[in-house]
Amino acid sequence: MERAPVFSSNLVSVGYEEETQTLEIEFKNGFVYQYAGVPLDEFNSFMNADSKGTYFNARIKHYPTTRL
Repeated sequence: MERAPVFSSNLVSVGYEEETQTLEIEFKNGFVYQYAGVPLDEFNSFMNADSKGTYFNARIKHYPTTRL
C-alpha cells in the first residue's frame, strides 16, 4: 500500500485502501500498523484533523490492528 507523508509528532506516513477499508500508518519508531474496517469518512476525518496523533488515540487505535 502506498503511504503519503503527514505532518505529525508521532506519525510518518499514512495510506488507505478504500476497497478493504484498511488504514496503514507508519510511526516515527519505525513500526507500521494496519487498522481494519476503517470507513472512508473516518479516514477523511483523520486526515483533516488538526492533530493526527490526538485523533488516532481517540478514534483509530480501537480498530483491529496488525503490525507489519
